[in-house]
Amino acid sequence: MDFQVVVMAGGYSKNLAPLVSQEMPKPLLPVANRPVLSYVLELLEASNLKDLIVVVEGEDVALRVGGWISGAYVDRLHVEVAAVPEEVGTAGALRAVAHHLTAKDILIVSGDLVSDVPPGAVAATHRRLDAAVTALLCITPVSGPSESVSSVGKDKGRKLPRANIVGLDHTRQYLLHVAAGAEVGKDIKIQKSILQANGQMEIRADLMDAHMYAFQRKILQEVLDQKEMFHSIKHDVFPYLVRTQLRSEISDKGAPKNGLNGVDYTLNGSEPASEILTNRTHKCCAYIANKSKYCSRLNSVQAFCDINRDVVGEAGHLSGYSFSAQNNIVHPSAELGSKTTVGPQCMLDEGSKLGDKCSVKRSVIGRHCRIGSNVKIFNSVVMNHVTIEDGCFIQGSVICNNAQLQERVVLKDCQVGAGYVLTVGSEYKSEPLSKK
Repeated sequence: MDFQVVVMAGGYSKNLAPLVSQEMPKPLLPVANRPVLSYVLELLEASNLKDLIVVVEGEDVALRVGGWISGAYVDRLHVEVAAVPEEVGTAGALRAVAHHLTAKDILIVSGDLVSDVPPGAVAATHRRLDAAVTALLCITPVSGPSESVSSVGKDKGRKLPRANIVGLDHTRQYLLHVAAGAEVGKDIKIQKSILQANGQMEIRADLMDAHMYAFQRKILQEVLDQKEMFHSIKHDVFPYLVRTQLRSEISDKGAPKNGLNGVDYTLNGSEPASEILTNRTHKCCAYIANKSKYCSRLNSVQAFCDINRDVVGEAGHLSGYSFSAQNNIVHPSAELGSKTTVGPQCMLDEGSKLGDKCSVKRSVIGRHCRIGSNVKIFNSVVMNHVTIEDGCFIQGSVICNNAQLQERVVLKDCQVGAGYVLTVGSEYKSEPLSKK
């Protein structure tokens, strides 16, 4: 396919603190002990989309991500890593790399997407319908999208996430209306011309925008050039194209060229009367993924936990690993002490060692961790080179690289930053803990 792909991979995302650090920018955050960016790169490779520009925030991130890609994907993908300033937004990032874009169509993908929806299917739909933009929409998970707050346990105070409101034509191929974020709380206003031109509209609130868009390059470039204030593809560029896809014109003579249903409006059989006609100037389309497909974005701490749990659980086919008869992944070099159990939907990576009488349930443990005896780890992610001493209890938490938990530490729904030390017997609940 004559598609160029731009992967928006980000940098040191503030809403992922304290998980991100100088050594661990967002694109390298581990999902089942693989960088999250690897999921998008392999998804694109499987659709034979191999000409990529990976856009990151900052030169330091570009060096780290570029170094990892060149080692992991040598001879597999043609990747250019481009650094843009922080806070320019996805539209600003596109402007910064626009001189590299020469193909007829551009596929833009968020680097934090973990999915098994083939990008090639989105690209093919875009071509078949000759669309200006085609967006991937996925069924919102029952637990709510990743913007939601803690879903560990039965949290009665949990906030319900805001949905996207999407208007589709009767074929469910054409996007007639989109509203997201703050707009959803307001009354939804639909242009009368949209309804007149299409006859009916199906309103959906169960679809999430997966941040994968196919654009005609010339149309995209036009919008970016003309609308210098546009900051975001999702919140500015995409809704603008949907909003402006119909143009109203007044016709005084003759039958309308592209009027409503091609009807020639007349009065008493005399000359055609003046009539407001609606022309579609460009097509905005949707590719709606089958509800059996997995689709989530790592854009919050909670999403990080959820996706890690899913990829060694119900979405295990995405991990790329083989599961054991116990439905878990335990590296052959890992060591388990006497009466220690690693339950189903768990992962224990190479070189890690657990003492006696430990219990691990629905958790991911990274490489070369040292875990003492009588340690309980539930619904958690432990990254690499972590030390956890005897008698610790960890639930619903994330522990980053090189952190150290001394004896009898209790953690519930916490995030421990890289290299942080928790002292003997300390207890924490629902706190981010990191070096200043």
